[in-house]
Amino acid sequence: MWETLRNVWRVPELRKKVLYTFFMLLIYRLVSVIPVPGIDAATFQGVMANYDMLDLMNMMTGSALSQMTIMAMGISPYINASIIMQLLTIAIPALERLQKEGGEEGKKKITQITRYVTVVLAALQAIGIIGGLGAIEPGYQNFFGYVSIGIIMAGGTAMAMWIGERITKNGIGNGISLIIFTGIVSSLFNYLLTTFVSIFSNAGAIVNFLVSIVAIVVILVIVTIVDMSERRISVQYAKRVVGRKMYGGQSTHIPMKLLSVGVLPLIFAYSFMAFPGTIIAMFGTNSGAYKWWNTYMSQGSFWYIAVTTLLIIAFTYFYASISFNPQDIAKNIQQQGGHIPGIRTGSKTVDYLARTSKRLCLFAALFLAVMNIIAMLLSGAFAIPMGASSVLIAVSVAIETVRQMESQLVMRNYKGFLG
Repeated sequence: MWETLRNVWRVPELRKKVLYTFFMLLIYRLVSVIPVPGIDAATFQGVMANYDMLDLMNMMTGSALSQMTIMAMGISPYINASIIMQLLTIAIPALERLQKEGGEEGKKKITQITRYVTVVLAALQAIGIIGGLGAIEPGYQNFFGYVSIGIIMAGGTAMAMWIGERITKNGIGNGISLIIFTGIVSSLFNYLLTTFVSIFSNAGAIVNFLVSIVAIVVILVIVTIVDMSERRISVQYAKRVVGRKMYGGQSTHIPMKLLSVGVLPLIFAYSFMAFPGTIIAMFGTNSGAYKWWNTYMSQGSFWYIAVTTLLIIAFTYFYASISFNPQDIAKNIQQQGGHIPGIRTGSKTVDYLARTSKRLCLFAALFLAVMNIIAMLLSGAFAIPMGASSVLIAVSVAIETVRQMESQLVMRNYKGFLG
């Protein structure tokens, strides 16, 4: 591994990308400690301790929410806005035409609309949280006070979104996923450090600490194995003569990952579950809706696990359907003079690829759902505030980022991390 790291550092282009990514993530973490004016952070933390529906959002932001910094909303509003826009492109014909027929200009317009929706959602969520939990200082308890705080926190989300887009374009890995990864790693480090310190004053904390370590290691191994596994579909190419050269006559394969959707269904499901609670908080913590949500939809409850599981399965199928097109793959195979052994070209190949994709999608959906349930049960049984599901997200993002770095190294004849 050290040899691989040296190889990464020796490639000027890759070195610049890695440094750029670290620099942008460092900016994100530095900005995450700037407090929002007009909010009593100590009061907010005391009230938040009674409502665990915001724990997940706090974990994804690296404790920025509990400290009420300008990055308190994190990247969750952007994820929710992306979900809303993708659903609207299916429901609204004009947006669907813009996405399919608009080309690059159409995609840019949809991206721009998503950014506007992100800012609006961030402001609404911020106002809902601070208004519902009643942690705002007396001088800001007016219309302009709420609006100013909402604008400041929405600006933090806009900056996080901008940092994520810059990393995706100029750095290594997916910027949005890396921002969430940074928050999770920060929360994980703080939790392990706090637990380790509490061992000396509470003997029972040793059990929680050991269970946390074992859970992290087991999840790391399982996710690594599944994430790197793939279903290989053999493809045989016929021989053909072009000029004086002969092409084809070779056998290759189409790699189909078991976990092709990655960790996106988990991230989207968690963000989607955090959104209603923040909107309900706008009506106050004494409202019936807020009490019902905090009672029946709190983390670890039966209904929370059930709804989250259904969302994970739904998002898995949704993203698999838009990321894998069996018709295009079958067409490319046929145009290049290839065929899948035992399968006729044309509609039979399309049906075979679609059937294989559905089976892999079912496995991915069940795997993510089961891992999520196990993580929540472990967190509830051993009172682990740092959910093992967050480790699942962090490991998946890390593997995907390492895979991108490896592909860059392979292009330059270097051996990668996973090679």
